[in-house]
Amino acid sequence: MDKITIIKPRTSWHWSDLSEIWQYRGLLYFLTWRDLKVRYKQTIVGVSWVLFQPFISMVVFSVFFGNFAKMPTDGAPYPIFVFVGLIFWQFFSTCVSDISNCLIANQHIITKVYFPRILLPISLILTRFVDFLVALIILIGLMIYYGFAPGLSGWLIFPVLCLVSAMAAMGLGLFFASLNIKYRDVRYVLPFFIQMLMFVTPVVYSSSILGKYSWLLAINPLAGVIKTARSELLQSYATNWLQFGLSAAACLILLIIGWLYFRKAERYSVDLL
Repeated sequence: MDKITIIKPRTSWHWSDLSEIWQYRGLLYFLTWRDLKVRYKQTIVGVSWVLFQPFISMVVFSVFFGNFAKMPTDGAPYPIFVFVGLIFWQFFSTCVSDISNCLIANQHIITKVYFPRILLPISLILTRFVDFLVALIILIGLMIYYGFAPGLSGWLIFPVLCLVSAMAAMGLGLFFASLNIKYRDVRYVLPFFIQMLMFVTPVVYSSSILGKYSWLLAINPLAGVIKTARSELLQSYATNWLQFGLSAAACLILLIIGWLYFRKAERYSVDLL
């Protein structure tokens, strides 16, 4: 008599969930490499678009907000000021958009074979991080052109800023990915939501324009990341470590909530897909 193994999702989180990710690390590598090959292999558009998109956005914002609107930049040239915010925002927004659609886009795999579903959003984070590193080429060029040299703290805090941004993107993306299974119109609403979120994030402006109400931006987890990146890389003002600590804690909480909701949605994801 053949032995039948029935795989059932856990009703609660367990430490073995993390060990399972390590157990399937080969699949994680394959998923990440697959996405990278699709974007970069035998194409010049993939690499050029990663550089072209933030660069053109920087030029447009510099012309309209830097020259015409005269947005305050806390003493830094507007092009490099806005580009620091753009690379973190682009990393965050693209990760949220990709992760929110990862289950729908890979339903042909999910419905046929078991693997930890969390591998899909993690692979997307890693893929977009490669794009982030490519975009840093422009930032390094701008820093050389304008004569900015970050101190030791700037180099040390930079990986932490990337990690905090990834936590925020992962948490929010997992939440929308879970909703997208039940309500397919989420993918149509999400681009508008991300666009509106950009205007409440100090990407193209300085939080100082809000004056005594600038503390309201602390509600936005990514605001502390961008503000800290500018203060440490451009050294135009003192770093508000309290605000960054609150932003990091908010991103961690957002990641935990998104992960738990994603785990709950896994129990019925195959049936709905």
